[in-house]
Amino acid sequence: MNSMLRRLRDAAELVAGAADPAHARTAIIDIGSNSVRLVVYDGPPRIPFILFNEKVMAGLGASLAKTGTIETEAMERGLRAVSRFARLCRTMKVGDIRCVATAAVRDASNGPDFIARAQAMGLTVELLSGAQEAIGAAMGVLSGIPQADGIVGDLGGGSLELARIRGGQVEQTISLPLGVLRLPQIRAKGPRALERSVVRMLDKAGWAPEPGLPFYMVGGSWRALARFDMQITQFPLPVVHQYEMTAARAEQLTRIVSHIDKARLKLIPAMTGSRVPTLPDAAALLSVVVRQLKSSRLVVSAYGLREGLLYEALPPDWRAQDPLLVAAEAEGEAQARFRGHGNRIDRWIAPLFPDDAPDMARIRRAACLLADVSWRANPDFRAERGVEIALHSNWVGISAVERAMLGQALHSHFGGGLSSPPGLDRIASPDLLRRAALWGLAIRLAQRLSGGVEGPLDLSRLEREADRITLRLDDEDADLFGEAVDRRLRNLAQAMGLKYRMVTEAG
Repeated sequence: MNSMLRRLRDAAELVAGAADPAHARTAIIDIGSNSVRLVVYDGPPRIPFILFNEKVMAGLGASLAKTGTIETEAMERGLRAVSRFARLCRTMKVGDIRCVATAAVRDASNGPDFIARAQAMGLTVELLSGAQEAIGAAMGVLSGIPQADGIVGDLGGGSLELARIRGGQVEQTISLPLGVLRLPQIRAKGPRALERSVVRMLDKAGWAPEPGLPFYMVGGSWRALARFDMQITQFPLPVVHQYEMTAARAEQLTRIVSHIDKARLKLIPAMTGSRVPTLPDAAALLSVVVRQLKSSRLVVSAYGLREGLLYEALPPDWRAQDPLLVAAEAEGEAQARFRGHGNRIDRWIAPLFPDDAPDMARIRRAACLLADVSWRANPDFRAERGVEIALHSNWVGISAVERAMLGQALHSHFGGGLSSPPGLDRIASPDLLRRAALWGLAIRLAQRLSGGVEGPLDLSRLEREADRITLRLDDEDADLFGEAVDRRLRNLAQAMGLKYRMVTEAG
């Protein structure tokens, strides 16, 4: 018996450790100035999900400004992290490991020693230039916010990279020695020292400001600053990606952070203790940079260098895929009772919503792709589960308002009717939430008529006339219509202020 259990256990571990043959696992070991991080990815190449994520605050660049070297203790801590990460990648059967090093290793006199010891572990270490680092961060923003048009700022431990992005392309980059580990020494020279340094560096690089452009914030310290703002403003959606602030908010946060107790900062959800000491300097730099660039607003990107490296390696046609719809389809397929008909639901209900602009039709389609994600939940909590998936899943390419609409659509589809979940009215307008609720009721009708499979949708169609919704079926398929379908069709029509009818006709 023990032998049999052992064989079963070994087989289970083999299956658990095997990568999905359709999507080879990839990993990035990111050797930064402040942290060394491993991220393992799986799933669709355009928008892979994170299978594993771990960082070690090695502080490779902590002494760089003073000594020009990586301290011995920091080097050993960083190399131990790299060794562990390489071992984990082998255990997880990662097919493609990309190991990159940035400012601290690039600038330290003993950086080559670090690289040599890492490569002795069987890794190939890419030493990124400042320009490559800036392009990677910019590509990360474009991966998660495809329509982004403005300036990307990636704040790391050893450097600040700026990149101009427009039309899906990176047009200009610079790398400045303004990482959070260098800022204390600069600011210690006086209250205006940081501003003078930024102005001098921008002038030397020939970077001319373009007033009125958004500034896309990348990097752990700036994301932590955004989370702090979300906390003090009681923003109802705890998702930092595409969180927006006014440009003037940077200066306000600089004053607030400089006077708040550090112990209070550590109580903020998702705020790691290692980020707290960097917040005052990160806020001060953000305030100076956006003032000099004359930025219009601040937009946070959860995607940066690592995601940019993956995105940059994709073929152009894969890059062009919509990240929200790719992710929604993958999630919908994984959760569905019967796969492969989310797009069909969208085509089926589309005649009811001819006035939906492309950006609205896109969110409607995402809701259709997620039409079956709550079926395993307790029936009393399916609507709640749908809202949870819409609001808190790791989507990108979607604003807070659009998340609220997606949540409303799934809430209504899974039985919530026209009511709105608490808090959504603080994110999206009543008109937008009502539109999304109608999408949800239409999806609910589609799922009831079809039983959750595609076939019956191909045998029927919806039409919208001036004052009426018509559901058409061939005579031979009329038995698909029943009391439950009639009830959902009636509810949808009433919500839209229309009459309804079911028509059968000769095939």
